Amino acid sequence: MVRQPLSPQERARGELLGALLRTARGRRSMVEVAAASGIPVETLRKIEAGRVPTPAFFTVVALAGALDVPLAHIASACVTDASEALVA
Repeated sequence: MVRQPLSPQERARGELLGALLRTARGRRSMVEVAAASGIPVETLRKIEAGRVPTPAFFTVVALAGALDVPLAHIASACVTDASEALVA
């Protein structure tokens, strides 16, 4: 199966997520945050660099917990356009 190419909006959202996680990590090392969240260091490195613009939901949940960042904050920060917001 061929994977669909990502849109510019999806790439931008991935870069926003990476920047947000990098900022939230602060002075903590990638190793420390990866261990606390239970994900591989390389996965965290790729997400922070924007090379994994659409990480798995539970990966984001684990990182949010390890970084003590509300999931709602991550979601709202990564919406790059009002039309992308989900209506409840």
